[in-house]
Amino acid sequence: MNMKKIVIAMILIAAVGIGFYLVKSYRENAIYRNPGFACGNGRLEATEINISSKLAGRIESIDVNEGDMVKKGQLLAKMQTNTLEAELAQAKAKHAQAVTAEAGAVANIGVRQSELEAAKAVVLQKESSLDGARKRYERAQKLLKDSAMSRQTFENDETIYLTAKAELAAAQANVKQAEAAISAAKAAAEGEKANIKAAEADIARIQADIDDSKLTAPLGGRIQYRISEPGEVLNAGGRVLNLVDLTDVYMTFYLPEAVAGKVKLGADVRIVLDALPTVPIPAKISYVASVAQFTPKTVETKIERQKLMFRIKARISPELLQKYVEYVKTGLPGVAWVQLDPNAKWPEQLMLLKEKGKTLKKAEK
Repeated sequence: MNMKKIVIAMILIAAVGIGFYLVKSYRENAIYRNPGFACGNGRLEATEINISSKLAGRIESIDVNEGDMVKKGQLLAKMQTNTLEAELAQAKAKHAQAVTAEAGAVANIGVRQSELEAAKAVVLQKESSLDGARKRYERAQKLLKDSAMSRQTFENDETIYLTAKAELAAAQANVKQAEAAISAAKAAAEGEKANIKAAEADIARIQADIDDSKLTAPLGGRIQYRISEPGEVLNAGGRVLNLVDLTDVYMTFYLPEAVAGKVKLGADVRIVLDALPTVPIPAKISYVASVAQFTPKTVETKIERQKLMFRIKARISPELLQKYVEYVKTGLPGVAWVQLDPNAKWPEQLMLLKEKGKTLKKAEK
């Protein structure tokens, strides 16, 4: 009799346990029957950036290891710059030479200007001499006509006049020559200025190449891979490191056409990772593909149309990621739950802690 009671008690306990499990399972699976939600499987992904060399060369050093957290602007690796340093020294020498040459050209302009002033003074002197010689020659013409002067004296005055005229022409030619020399000196100075600018451009370009040989982090994140090692020679654009941006983490998943058409950008999402099944992670829809995948280009039947799948991204808030950046791991599988109806209430297993707190307060009231 006692044995019978024990068996009955065990059956009742089992029945209660099974009933409790079924009720719990029913509640937990209720979301699958709720038209206000949809889900898709995916993996956590993040934006990856390859840290590459701008120029071909040998890696001198790598200052980080796989898994290291780095900050924006932090030095990650350095390429050898021996050749660039030599080119920079040569460019600076050419710049100094051009500066010296330009100073000489500017000084030469001053000399040529002095020569021009002197030539102009000579022109004034020759003009005065010509004016006196011309007046004497004109008087001599009248005196010769009146037979008051000998022909010899007239011819002497005529020679003096013609000589003064020729000397003035020569002085004026010297002025033109001096002006041309000034123009040439100015052109030479401009040429040296151009040489200075060219040398400065070479210096800036080489310095930029030297700066680019220091590979720095374009943003904060985690070093995922060391693709190359010190001593290796890379081509231009050769990859050295792989950096993961842990402030841009998202899950890519797929939904059928009938459901994807209801998904709105910015809709609430709860991501449940296999590694953390009891901790839903809030996210927002950031992308919905406009072109279906996984199906033929031409679809004729309703059954085939149901196979249409659209790629969707759920992005986790950068502010939330920043708080737990050291715990973020990419590649983890999980499920993304999308709230299709903004008024649909999240089930308890997908509620956030703050939402559970609000629900508890309402229940107490």
